[in-house]
Order: sequence, then structure tokens, then C-alpha cells
Amino acid sequence: MILGTTLRQGRRLVAKRPSALISGGTSTPARSFSALLSEPRARPTATATPRLSGASSNAWRWLSTAADADSKSPRALTPRLRAAIASDLRSVDFDGNGRIDADELRSLLRKHGSFTDSEAIELSELYYSSTGAGAVDIDRFLEALDAAAAGEKGEAKLLAGKGAFKTHPLGIGTCASEYMYSKTHGKYSEEDLDIKLTHVEPVTFSDKSALFAVKCVRLVFDTATLWNIGSVTKTKILHRAIFLETIAAIPGMVAAIIRHFRSLRNMARDGGMLNMFLEEANNERMHLLTFIRMKEPGYLFRTAVIGAQFGFGSFFLTAYMVNPDWCHRFIGYIEEEACHTYTKILDEMDKAPEGSELAVWRDEGAPKIAKGYWHLGEEGTVYDVMKAVRADEAEHRDVNHAVSGVPENTVNPLYDPRDKLDSMMKRYVQDIMQKEAGKQTRVA
Repeated sequence: MILGTTLRQGRRLVAKRPSALISGGTSTPARSFSALLSEPRARPTATATPRLSGASSNAWRWLSTAADADSKSPRALTPRLRAAIASDLRSVDFDGNGRIDADELRSLLRKHGSFTDSEAIELSELYYSSTGAGAVDIDRFLEALDAAAAGEKGEAKLLAGKGAFKTHPLGIGTCASEYMYSKTHGKYSEEDLDIKLTHVEPVTFSDKSALFAVKCVRLVFDTATLWNIGSVTKTKILHRAIFLETIAAIPGMVAAIIRHFRSLRNMARDGGMLNMFLEEANNERMHLLTFIRMKEPGYLFRTAVIGAQFGFGSFFLTAYMVNPDWCHRFIGYIEEEACHTYTKILDEMDKAPEGSELAVWRDEGAPKIAKGYWHLGEEGTVYDVMKAVRADEAEHRDVNHAVSGVPENTVNPLYDPRDKLDSMMKRYVQDIMQKEAGKQTRVA
């Protein structure tokens, strides 16, 4: 799943301050992989030995054999390891032209157990699009692997109009970010569903005003709906969820529409965030379509929704045209509150006495639309729906905080093709290192 790490990636980006969010990130091992690659250059020690998946000190000595002879080289990969990778690349160069195209890359990734078949297909499609349906020389591919392993990425974040979009060692561009965004919400792991209630501390006056506005809106809405008065019931939950989801789908669509028109007006790329916001809006709409399968709103309720949509939609449209950064920070704080709300709902379901209305509802089967959308399985329950919705809201929280303050004419920091391919190359190099180290261990 090419965007399977978006949620975790967004959380890491938000953990940094907004000014650093432009750097983007990808899922990597907990320990720095560039450090892992550079360690064989140092003298092996007893404590360093296990760091390469249990490889013996003989393997470490093999990986560092040629490094000492070439100590002036800035490369992350030793000459011997480069030779092993070059041999592996040539083994999939089926047409013998010394270049790796998308089909050959797919075959290469399928050879290695660290990539699933679906990942191999999607990464090769991304490679195809990013290279403009071209191929990359094996020598250049080696240099890109070296640079990715060492973390030597250039300032390749601005779009083509700024002249810096082809600084990646592979020579790839950012075209794919304009049309290849896709997110499968259904396959959340248990780790993804274990949501932490995070908060981004406001720094600027704009941040503080956004947080203040959210707190005021929450206070008014909680008071009007008696949310904190009396017990939490099924009816209370559904009324709140349905009403809020009719509003929650507005910001993503507004952001996408404005970015779409700006791209047309300026005759320039958007950087891929337009697609991300469209997907966010549709995700919120799917929440609504799920909840209305559990309760059919009445005419008065529907009238209130129309009024709220008109009022909030007009406000947010105007605000986004004036200050999109403020709007994304505002939505980030709104989604923080949504995470709190769904966490409270889950807590109330957990402690509901057996046989009570809430306990019975908790264990009811989820609507079919929810089972299909979130891949809940045949036995998926309402409780599972609430956990999935909370995970979605956490992603929206992290995404909006991450993009607030990102300069215009910037590639989506949560979906930069160069970062995706860097992550692929790091995993590939790690796989080769482990296999070659294992060979040396068996020989020893």
C-alpha cells in the first residue's frame, strides 16, 4: 500500500515544529539506516555486531573490507556492497541495455522478501510516472541508492516552476504527485487504531487565534447539544456524529476547490495536496453515509444541517482565500477535538454495563458500507466503526497540522514521489546487506 504509512508519517511530521514540516519523512527502522550503513567503516566491536539482524562479526568485517582502502570516498556503500548490488541490478536488465525501467524494477522488488507484490506493482508505477516513462542507467541507479542510504537528499522540494524539482539522484520529477494520490483507509493495523491524543502547542498569534476559535465552537456546540450533561446514549452519539460529519466534509472540499482554481489560473502544478484534500472530504462523507445507516435524521435536523453548512461553508471559504495556513491549523485543532470525542465514545462503550442500550449497540454488526470501506470483515461491529473513524480523524489532525505553514509551490510533504522512492531504495539496500552478510556468515 503505497500510502500505508501516511498516518504514521504525519504524526512524525507534527512531532517536529511546523517550520520543519517541509522536510517530509517516510517509514524507516527505529534506528537510523544511514548510521547502519556507515558503521561498517568503523572498527567492529562486540556490541555493534548484532545490529545487522544478528549478523556475525565476520559479516561486519566483510562489509567494511574495502572501506579502509578507500577511506576518502564519501559513499555510504562499500565498493564490495556496490558490486553485489550492481550484479543484482544486471540480473533484471532483461533487454541488456544497462538501464532499469519500471518493469525491471518490479521484477527486482519481487525478488526481495521485504516488498509485497502489491508494493512492487505500485512502486514500479510511481517510478514509471516519476521518470516520465523512461529508464535509469544502472550506474546512476547505484548512485541514487548510495545517496538514499546516506540520506543525502538535496533541497528537492519546490515545484518545477522554481527550477529545483530534478535534484533527486535518480533525476525523477514530481509529476506523479499531481495524480497518483490514493489512500486505502480500510486496512488499519492494530497499531494504527491505537490513537494517541496529541496536541500541537500554538506558537504564533495565528495559531493561538485558531485554537481559541475551536475552543469557542466546541463550548457552544457542547452546550447546545447537552453533550456533557447526563449520560452518553446511542441517540446522543448519533445526533452528534451525523451533524458534525455533515460539516466536517466542507474544509477538505473548499481547500481542494481553491487549490484547483489557483492551479488553473496560474497554469501551474499544485504539488499533490489538492488530491489529498479531496480524499479527506470524501472520507468525512463516508463517515456520514455510515452513520445515517444507523439513524435516519428528521426534517428539523436536516434544516439545521442546511443552515450550518451555509454558515460554516461561507465562513471557511472566505477564510481560506485570505489565510489558508490559519484554516489548516484551525482544522488541525478541530480534529484534535474530534479525537477526544470519539475516544470518549469508545470509553463509554467499554464501560457500558452488559445488557444496556450502549453495550448492545456496541456489539451490533456494522453497516455494510462501513464493512466494505474500512475492511472490517464479516464480523465487524459498531465498536470497530468508531475505532476506524477515530483513526481517520487522527490522520486528518496530523495532515492539517503538517501542511499549515508549508510554503506555496511545494510538493505535498506527505506524498513526495522522491521520498517514497528513497524509502524503497533504503529497504532494498538493507535487504541486500542482510543477504550478503548472511552469505559471509555461512562461509565463515
